[in-house]
Amino acid sequence: MTSKTFNEETLHLGTAESEHTEMYLKAIWFIREKGKEVKVSSIARLLKVTQPSVVQMLHKLNDSNLVLYKKGNMVEMTQNGEKIGKQMIRNTRLLEVLMKDALKIDVDEEMVCGIEHHMKNIFTDALCTLLKHPRLCPHGLEIPLGKCCIDNEL
Repeated sequence: MTSKTFNEETLHLGTAESEHTEMYLKAIWFIREKGKEVKVSSIARLLKVTQPSVVQMLHKLNDSNLVLYKKGNMVEMTQNGEKIGKQMIRNTRLLEVLMKDALKIDVDEEMVCGIEHHMKNIFTDALCTLLKHPRLCPHGLEIPLGKCCIDNEL
């Protein structure tokens, strides 16, 4: 990530590559959470991309030690990939709770997707604490525990 300063305000430029990585890991987490096998076809369907695009990205994720993938095999997340996938799911679901329950607005998935990649753990834990450590998102899906939840014995 790079940053530029203009008149006392700093603008941060994220990379599309890191956001793509996070989206794939989030998708893999989500498919696995549903109890389904993580296959190229299931990732492609969920992300609405072609299977060759998925294969290309899985090779990158494999090379980055975020997933274990060999041609034709199922996809498994490494410990590093698991950590990122869990954080993306947690960010998404906490933002959905914020919109629906605290702000009383409809959940805007496009907006959530834009924000979730830029949340640091300190922000996520503060948001979770503000929302009183919700366990389910508005879709009824479990929100992964964070350090703040464990510290508060939830």
